Amino acid sequence: MVTRRWHGTSTRGSAARIITGIGALFAIIEVVYILLNVLGANAGNAFFQFIRSLAEPLALFFPGLFPIDNPTLAVIVNYGLAAVFWLVVAGFIARLVR
Repeated sequence: MVTRRWHGTSTRGSAARIITGIGALFAIIEVVYILLNVLGANAGNAFFQFIRSLAEPLALFFPGLFPIDNPTLAVIVNYGLAAVFWLVVAGFIARLVR
């Protein structure tokens, strides 16, 4: 008995993987920003400023959504919600593309 295996990927499957990867990258940027804030990184550092310049626009409308007095907790909640948002939206769009 001969088993045939098709070697190749569908364009839709590749597009879905790319979309999922982009969503994961956006979520990773948000998580790195959260970690830098929680661990007390120097805000004047070039790497911190670079990550912040990426994370703030990706956070969309989440910063300030919930009024939290503790600044560390506010960063965790607001940017954490943005990270979850990007994972969910990317997963949803990837399923639509498949």
